Amino acid sequence: MKPLPGARAVALDVLLSVERDRAFADEAFDLAVSRNRLDARDRSLALELAYGVLRHQSTLDWQLDHVATKSMAKLPARIRMALRLGAYQLLHLDKIPPSAAVNESVALIKTGKPGHWPGFVNAVLRALIRTPAPSWPDRAVDPVRALSIRHACPAWLAERWIARFGLQAAEALCHATTEIPPLTIRVNTLRISRDALAVRFAELGHGVRPTRISPVGLVLDKSGPVTELPLFREGAFYVEDEAAQLVAPILDPQPGESLLDACAAPGGKTTHLGALMRNRGEIVAVDNQAARLRLVEDNYRRLGIDIIRTIRADATASPLKHLSKRLFDRILVDAPCSGLGVLRRHPDGKWRKEAETLTQHRTIQLGLLDQTCRLLRPGGVLVYSTCSSEPEENEQVIEQFCSAHKEFRRESVAPWLPHQGSSLVTGQGDLSTMSNEDSMDLFFAARLRKAS
Repeated sequence: MKPLPGARAVALDVLLSVERDRAFADEAFDLAVSRNRLDARDRSLALELAYGVLRHQSTLDWQLDHVATKSMAKLPARIRMALRLGAYQLLHLDKIPPSAAVNESVALIKTGKPGHWPGFVNAVLRALIRTPAPSWPDRAVDPVRALSIRHACPAWLAERWIARFGLQAAEALCHATTEIPPLTIRVNTLRISRDALAVRFAELGHGVRPTRISPVGLVLDKSGPVTELPLFREGAFYVEDEAAQLVAPILDPQPGESLLDACAAPGGKTTHLGALMRNRGEIVAVDNQAARLRLVEDNYRRLGIDIIRTIRADATASPLKHLSKRLFDRILVDAPCSGLGVLRRHPDGKWRKEAETLTQHRTIQLGLLDQTCRLLRPGGVLVYSTCSSEPEENEQVIEQFCSAHKEFRRESVAPWLPHQGSSLVTGQGDLSTMSNEDSMDLFFAARLRKAS
């Protein structure tokens, strides 16, 4: 079937790729845009539609099920996606006229042999406009279902958060998965100061403000693809959430030292380490995928950092054959994880992850620590971090590792955080942004020192 033109068709293509092919939304979006010539306005709309549907998917289905004569779960994928796109526009985008939302959704399925489906989609969406919204499930009766439906949060995750934090805090976390995250950048201090970059953005007409905790972050008003800005091509900044910006300083890298970044791609923390080292010393960046290592290389070249060397290897292998005869001053293990702390950025993850994922990742994380710790010199420092919200991938990993490796002891991260971030230090001395008030992603980091 020949692809339809326009933002809504691109969004439909993305959603079908995510569901049918298990594609990652960001990769599916880039591919869909590459096949269609969209101006900046249509590209932004396509992104808003695709990610908006993914953020609110189960809630949209619940609302549509109240007016449709057929269950959303039993509809063909293309029809289900067209209905979700229409419902998202009707319920969440005030600037799009209802008639346009309905008509464009119907148009998406008027190709090939549409049969009765155009009339069905038209009827369902018009019923959604006319019918009073159903009452939300009662939190007092079934809190898990209430949070799951109202905030499009997987029931298993809502149940976990209620058990850990109580209903009110759990609801805030569930709601956060539906929010559009801020556009935050890390200033490349090798080339420009934060104040100077803020001035340049203001001169270009962009709204900008400094991050409250990270000393090298700026939050920008969104205005088209940031990668198309001249300042991006000049290597003045790297797009990175404020929480992620707090990890590299905890390692406290010094100019002239030798560092290992065991899970480096796409290179955000790697290049931050290079800036903190003032581009003096050596950073060995490891990843097991060549394509992801190319991202690291593209980023360090754009940012003007030349102390990074990439190696394609499996950091869980015993031993890391390219590195087994040397020791590093400091090691960063930014471990692969469930990504439950960045669901607002990767909302497709809400519908592909399960509780069993935590156990699977924990095995990998412990394997990474077990192998990389052998490459740390006596007295050296290792930082372990994830973008997960769950203790199975965070505190419990560190506790199990330290129990098996008595030569390591936990150190508080507090001395390496700005004083504004003192509330992010846990009772065990780790970094956790679980309860932050600065619209940060949910990150965890622990600092370990090897006995001399």
